[in-house]
Amino acid sequence: MARSSGTPLDPEQRVTCSFHPDRWAGPDANDLVIERLARDRFYASQFVTGTSNGGLTAFRGGDRFRWESALFGGAYDEADPDLRPKYGALNHRFRRAGASPRFGSSYIRLAAHTLARTTFCYPDSFDDPSDFGVVGACSLTDLADADDRDLLDDYVEAQVHGHVDLVTDVEALVLDPSYRGTSVEAAARDLPCPVEWHDGFVASIGEIRAHPDYRGAEIVSLAAQLATDGVLTPRLIGDAARTGGHHPQAIKQVWHYTARFGGPDPA
Repeated sequence: MARSSGTPLDPEQRVTCSFHPDRWAGPDANDLVIERLARDRFYASQFVTGTSNGGLTAFRGGDRFRWESALFGGAYDEADPDLRPKYGALNHRFRRAGASPRFGSSYIRLAAHTLARTTFCYPDSFDDPSDFGVVGACSLTDLADADDRDLLDDYVEAQVHGHVDLVTDVEALVLDPSYRGTSVEAAARDLPCPVEWHDGFVASIGEIRAHPDYRGAEIVSLAAQLATDGVLTPRLIGDAARTGGHHPQAIKQVWHYTARFGGPDPA
């Protein structure tokens, strides 16, 4: 990308693509995201799945379509949806929970060779960025480290181009430990890549209540309703999401609280 500048990336760095494995795989689906991954064996963009943990704008004329058109000079305007970029983040800080937990409790860690077909920007493409990078020239990590954005917003966005095959392009699926012994783990064991675990997200309602302005009093109240024994985990939030009894935006913001203020699972 001609707009990129800086030094080459550390070859040990990896792109992580975060998602919630226990959400329904589509608006009318009766299988989970992790079950769909195990069946299809590839990681698809919102243009294919119709699901997202950000905004649902992947359609002609939608925000995601316009951002991609601007970023890549219209190259994807008529492209096969599966060839459109898949979004993740560069885990240059080597965080065990992935580079961008804002978008999910679990993630796939892409293999090193995928860096050669990945572009980067900072900040998120939602923010109309002017700084870009590729594997051979990327100053974005310095920009991110010098910034004072919220912990959920301080990632270097990655756009992975082309098909993402779980057999050849993924080093591991990394799950939150709240899914141990659940149908999520069972489905994950059918994936053609190793399964690993990070340290986990556990947020106390006391900690969430200490930050009422982060997402608002209504979200704090909902978090308290969804908690068990005064704590929230990704599994509990996913159970609530699948009932359809709460607005998806509210569930998303409960997750933001958990990801932002939740510490590692003490177990």
